[in-house]
Amino acid sequence: MTARDTGPVRLPLGDVLRLGLLGIRTRKLRAALSALGISIGIATMVVVTGIPASGQAALLDELTALGTTILRASAAPNQDPPVLLPPDSVGMARRIGPVTGAAAVANTHRTVRRNDRVAAGDDSGLSVLASSPDLLDTINGHVRSGGFLGPVTENFPTVVLGHVAAGRLGFTDIVQNGQSRQVLIDDRWFTVIGVLAPMPLAPDIERSVLVGWGAARQWLGFDGHPTVVYVKAREEAIEDVRAVLPATLHPQLPGLVQVSRPSEALAAKRLSENNFSALFLGLAGVALLVGGVGVANTMFISVLERREEIGLRRALGATRRQIRWQFLTEAVVLSGFGGLAGTALGVLATLGYATHQGWPPVIPAVAVLGGVLGAVVVGVLAGIHPSVRAARLTPTQALAGS
Repeated sequence: MTARDTGPVRLPLGDVLRLGLLGIRTRKLRAALSALGISIGIATMVVVTGIPASGQAALLDELTALGTTILRASAAPNQDPPVLLPPDSVGMARRIGPVTGAAAVANTHRTVRRNDRVAAGDDSGLSVLASSPDLLDTINGHVRSGGFLGPVTENFPTVVLGHVAAGRLGFTDIVQNGQSRQVLIDDRWFTVIGVLAPMPLAPDIERSVLVGWGAARQWLGFDGHPTVVYVKAREEAIEDVRAVLPATLHPQLPGLVQVSRPSEALAAKRLSENNFSALFLGLAGVALLVGGVGVANTMFISVLERREEIGLRRALGATRRQIRWQFLTEAVVLSGFGGLAGTALGVLATLGYATHQGWPPVIPAVAVLGGVLGAVVVGVLAGIHPSVRAARLTPTQALAGS
């Protein structure tokens, strides 16, 4: 018999896995409680990343709806002669690559009154604006009551009231006593067909009475030159669109076109993204740390309780490497099972809470992958020291301590 024949036997991977499962099978309750501890930690990690991510998605949707991707271009005031934007300004703006929508309004410089009993000079501080039909889609506006100007109604004497304008005119609805409301613009009656919902980032629209482009030409002497052009663009390119928009609308004198800066809502949106990202990392780290401490504690106790088993296996010829791999495998399997269960539990809890709150459910991929892989890594780290400690026990030390 050669020295090679009497040397330590290298266990196949399957045998190592079976040895690692031995402690789990013989101590099912302790194993279940240990796996429960790590699963709670991983579920916490998924929940504390998934629920804030869902809340963040809802917040970002609300900020986007306010108009974080909208620019407002207008001619510079107090110019002699006045600067006029081209009648085809909307079409010119739409030819910019990242632009997803464009619309225009024009000040008709007319006065609006609730009825003919109101003094002719009392316009309640409201503007009468000619509006293109796609204005609401461009500025993310909504109709609170009635409808908006369409391909048909824009050519008839009809108006849509901004939220503030409706309040100042005393209109809460478009119908009273079964009859449509009307307003007086100069000396012509216009039928109210809609009232807009509040738009905090478009105060000029809130304080306006909107008339169709064609109707403004026919009855209000509108010359077709827009006063303000609204442009919606992809968020990541909003600054680039702002840079080229003046030259697009007025190539001869681009410096006479003023373009608003991206709204403060966009800055708030980007700030919230950064803050939430930092919060996710911090909470996930704390949850993993708690789970790792639980696994390490379980493995230390397991080594202390199973000294007799360790001593007997060493006396029968098990090497230190085999003992080390046995306990390390047990720690990884416990953490892996806990990670799978915790990830599933966290995903279900996040989906349920987000649905209850009416938020878009968001489960970060890093939380799902980290839930399983992170648990395995934590199991390895938590099991290294207990497994090394178990492997260092000699047969006499282990059996004497039992």
